[in-house]
Amino acid sequence: MKHTVSEIELNNGAKGLLIDVPGASVMDFEFNFRAGEYLVEREKWEVPHLMEHVLLGANEFIPKARAFQAEFEKNGAGNNASTGLYHITYEAECADFEWQRILELMITAISKPLFLREEFKAEYGNVKDELTARSNNHFRTLSLTVREAHNLLAMSDRERLKQIKNVKQKDLVEHYAKTHTTNNLRFVIAGSLKGRAPTIKKMLEDFGLPKGRSFIDLPDETPINLEQPVFVARPSVKNVYFEMETFALTRFDDSDMDSLELVNGMLTATLYSRILGEARERGLVYSMGSGIDIMKTVTGWWFSAQVINKNAPPLFEIITRELSHVMHGEISPEDLEAAKQYWLGRHQRSGQTVAGTMAGYTGRYYFDDIVNDYEAIPERIKAVSAKRIQAASQRMFSDKIGGLGVLGGGSRSRELADKLNEQVRPLWNS
Repeated sequence: MKHTVSEIELNNGAKGLLIDVPGASVMDFEFNFRAGEYLVEREKWEVPHLMEHVLLGANEFIPKARAFQAEFEKNGAGNNASTGLYHITYEAECADFEWQRILELMITAISKPLFLREEFKAEYGNVKDELTARSNNHFRTLSLTVREAHNLLAMSDRERLKQIKNVKQKDLVEHYAKTHTTNNLRFVIAGSLKGRAPTIKKMLEDFGLPKGRSFIDLPDETPINLEQPVFVARPSVKNVYFEMETFALTRFDDSDMDSLELVNGMLTATLYSRILGEARERGLVYSMGSGIDIMKTVTGWWFSAQVINKNAPPLFEIITRELSHVMHGEISPEDLEAAKQYWLGRHQRSGQTVAGTMAGYTGRYYFDDIVNDYEAIPERIKAVSAKRIQAASQRMFSDKIGGLGVLGGGSRSRELADKLNEQVRPLWNS
């Protein structure tokens, strides 16, 4: 969608983006705080998550969660919140005609929560149910286990269920006071903003939170190499899930990130890609994914799928062969052009809604205060070359830090994990 972006810094220390989408029929709001799990002790890991659940509930003006939600949703608006390792984000979307009412309600909920005992007890139960459901997600379980093995900040859902008993109501209040300050707030508001910016700024200046010290820094994380595979036993699983990740001990710049994004498309994103395309053609695997992780000073690159046991070795042969080819610069002009066209099309499709347009800015802005140049992305895509892809791919393996995780059932799956690890280890040892 056509739009313009302006960054504003308020007198209270909060910073954010106003994205004007002329003629939009909805308004979207996000409020992001550096308040994630990395800020609490491991035995209190669930404090941020529980706090987020309770916060969009009873407040000084509407002292009951259900009554607040009834008022919020009466014209079809919706809200949500999420907690991650680094951040807590509160979000809302509403019809354009009620944007001011919804913004007032969001500010009230975030700045004037009551943290009632009865709502803490209710959300305690809801979070336990949520974690139990998440623990049945084998990809998630494997990813968290592998992350922990790499010495990165993570905790499995089963462990979180054990730790939640340590969380007390006062912990939520203390974490809120520590993290919910205007200096620690980033926001993005998108919609038809013509003539509305002064009102929005005034409302945000009067947010009602203390200023606090500063924007809380991200944690330092340094992954370690895994010579042996991580194995997660799940007797009921008849196939195997795997996740392979490699790390570079540096944050990639935009040029290198573009190269990795492009090679992901080339390798796994489509049914004609070099890994997934061949694997599908040979009947080895239904789907496969790859992606990029960023940390404060580290870049990660992962590959993941679930596959029938007997198909895993030939699939890994394709993975190691194609990664080796990329690192040796064996990239045809046709493959490069196809990957560029795919990424360009995805970029254009991603911004067809207000929420989609907003998403093009939020992740990078919340992570390191960088405002993406949305209009420059097509030219950045065109600028990616085979040599840049080769260099970025080589850099991801040059620190020789990576590993493999496998989830499956029985001793045969354990033996298979060892075999698959033997197949991929040469990628780091070459």
